[in-house]
Amino acid sequence: QVQLVESGGGLVQAGGSLRLSCAASGRTLSMYSMGWFRQAPGKEREFVGTISWSGGSRYYADSVKGRFTISRDNAKNTVYLQMNALKPEDTAVYYCAASDQTTPYLPTRVALYDYWGQGTQVTVSS
Repeated sequence: QVQLVESGGGLVQAGGSLRLSCAASGRTLSMYSMGWFRQAPGKEREFVGTISWSGGSRYYADSVKGRFTISRDNAKNTVYLQMNALKPEDTAVYYCAASDQTTPYLPTRVALYDYWGQGTQVTVSS
């Protein structure tokens, strides 16, 4: 089992930055692809970005490309989401997730992730 805990959320003004962290326990993250998702009230959980187990490959949703950066430190069992140039539409609960599914591509679907954190609230004011 993998337990994931997100932190680093908060209230920030538009144009500001936040860095989210996802700390893992139970099993090392090294063999999992990791993803970040977000969910606003009344909306579907949407893909934000993903990173391969090695950290060598990344993929982002178009809505955050160029502004958000995923990184991972397997030695620390931690994944990060650096969010820059935040917009009010980025407001959501952000979730960290781990996937051990066998796919020929980096997973971007909710169903392909096996473990989820509790989420951390990010609120961007205008």
